[in-house]
Amino acid sequence: MTDAIVSRISGPVVSASGLEGAQMFDVVRIGELGLMGEIIRLEGGKATIQVYEDTSGLRPGEKVTNTKRPLSMQLGPGLLTSIYDGIQRPLDILRAQSGDFISRGNIIPALDQKKKWEFVPIKKKGEQVSPGEIIGEVDETPLIKHKIMIPYNVTGELAEISEGSYTVDEIVAAVKTNSAKVDIGLSSWWTVRTPRPVLRKLPPEEPLLTGQRVLDTFFPIAKGGTGAIPGPFGSGKTVTQQQLAKWADSNVIVYVGCGERGNEMTEVLSTFPKLEDPKSKRPLMERTILVANTSNMPVAAREASIYTGITMGEYYRDMGYGVALMADSTSRWAEALREISGRLEEMPGEEGYPAYLGRRLAEFYERGGKAIVISPEERVGSLTLVGAVSPPGGDFSEPVSQNTLRVTRVFWALDASLASRRHFPSINWLTSYYLYADNMGEWYKKNISNEWITLRKEALEILQRESELQEIVQLVGYDALPEPEKGVLDTARSIREDYLQQSAYDEVDTYTSIRKQFLMLSTILEFGRKETEAIKKGVTSSKIGQLEVRKMISKIKWTKEEQVEQLINEIKTSMNQQFNSLLIEVTN
Repeated sequence: MTDAIVSRISGPVVSASGLEGAQMFDVVRIGELGLMGEIIRLEGGKATIQVYEDTSGLRPGEKVTNTKRPLSMQLGPGLLTSIYDGIQRPLDILRAQSGDFISRGNIIPALDQKKKWEFVPIKKKGEQVSPGEIIGEVDETPLIKHKIMIPYNVTGELAEISEGSYTVDEIVAAVKTNSAKVDIGLSSWWTVRTPRPVLRKLPPEEPLLTGQRVLDTFFPIAKGGTGAIPGPFGSGKTVTQQQLAKWADSNVIVYVGCGERGNEMTEVLSTFPKLEDPKSKRPLMERTILVANTSNMPVAAREASIYTGITMGEYYRDMGYGVALMADSTSRWAEALREISGRLEEMPGEEGYPAYLGRRLAEFYERGGKAIVISPEERVGSLTLVGAVSPPGGDFSEPVSQNTLRVTRVFWALDASLASRRHFPSINWLTSYYLYADNMGEWYKKNISNEWITLRKEALEILQRESELQEIVQLVGYDALPEPEKGVLDTARSIREDYLQQSAYDEVDTYTSIRKQFLMLSTILEFGRKETEAIKKGVTSSKIGQLEVRKMISKIKWTKEEQVEQLINEIKTSMNQQFNSLLIEVTN
């Protein structure tokens, strides 16, 4: 190890001299407390370090020790169910050691070093193995089997492999290569700023079903896709992401609370361990990893938390799992970049953010995707990235929102006015969009219906027409509208209230299968078409609004999945009868 001294301190940025032989992104320990930091600039023997802990009390002249190792993570059994801070320190152990406030210089192993895991080999001694190949499994939780893989740089003959109980640091196998013998343990290390390689990325052709009607129907995200949820304070970003974490069709969930307010993060940490996985009826935490970094924690650790979360996501993707990562929020991460950049006296870009903000965001989202991972059996895994953005005052023209939009293909725009009207999820259907239509069209035709894309387009056109008519209503009033326009508004209201509005806290309405979504939407639109035809023949919209079948439609979303088809059949029968009665009445 090489020693140096602190020469300058500026908040979370420390300069050190005498660091000969140091490399970029080496982790260092600073001062008597051994504060953890990372080298982010080198000029000769002078290094600039971002410190992951509070630098209060640190003085020039204190010792700096270079570990000569980049910021790395231990990956292995025990990650699931864990709650970490931004640099992968388990928060439960930190609290047990130092109380409610984290003591500085406290470095704790990310994985339990004493717990024994039952390793079951699936390969035999003497077999040839190659990079990424699975040699055994560990039952990490009742929901997820942890796959032990050959490192990417190892090819050879399996010289040793044994079944039994091991800790994460014990050797379970050995591979004889051309030059040496390589030991394989239950855990491995990976540098967080280096993306884990894949064999080949695949086009996003399958939607990540979330059970949230406005998302799955109008703006679906693909498995391995990228999406953004921008919205002002109180518009429902955290609740939306929690719904995604709970109901998304993924094997593993990674939730990164990056610089969020303490009360919001507390809600996540207190509610997630109590949630039940709807599919298995097991605790949701058995397939979840939480990374918690609140706004009062050091900004440098906030910047690292994003990379901590995505490295763990890539690790499970490489096992062949579908992984969904929620980052809440990337705006706070960008603010950390801005503060560090200011301390480095770099030339600021728009609104004080560093000029490389767009590149950093692109690098993050680029690590997502559906891919054939490095393995002889061509295993497929996916990593879906959803980042919340918190634009000040809900201004989507600010730099973080705009740079995010350039690299993501789904835009779920939260609307404060919808939230104030208690319409949740408060996703604005006029400003949101998705760019996976060409990729996923065939999936919808094959798995749902040939009519799906047409129905979606029809519903969006009605909502767009409603927006135009509302401007006229504000000028002349609803009663002054012609009957056909009143019919459009009625249908639009039904789409909004009976379909798009969804309760996250109702046992039935919190999740809607894609099949139920199709039945709901087709029924609402069929009613709208019949209303249009009836108005053409002289029936008033007010009479149509009084039909009993109209009330039956509003009950669909509260109906359990197994009872929906029966209710839909009853609605369609009643619909035909009641409209026929109206037409006879008008004719007579």
